[in-house]
Amino acid sequence: MPKAKREKQQPAEQPANPMGETLQRLWQTIESRRGADPETSHTAKLFSRGQAKIAQKFGEEAVEAVIEGVRGDKQALIGESADVLYHLLVMWAATGIGPDQVAAELMRREGTSGIAEKKSRNS
Repeated sequence: MPKAKREKQQPAEQPANPMGETLQRLWQTIESRRGADPETSHTAKLFSRGQAKIAQKFGEEAVEAVIEGVRGDKQALIGESADVLYHLLVMWAATGIGPDQVAAELMRREGTSGIAEKKSRNS
């Protein structure tokens, strides 16, 4: 009796830009927490503590990511990177900066060497 052929399962379709889409959803969630109850939302609690505390928390998370980068623990670095991105977006929201503004700055720098771009800021 011949073996039945197994149908090859197609992998789940990935979004065209999963990082961008994920960050966009995170941004929308962060914005939706503005004015929410700090007792039920970590993001609302951060907003209630003010810009200085949000910036401090971002800095703490950035240092933790640096430590994991030096240690070479990939899984820990992934987790800390997610924390850094979250706290960066909260800091943007608290200071009135939106992702579109940062994207525009990145696009402005695109195609410029890092050395030339840095020189242009120092002159």
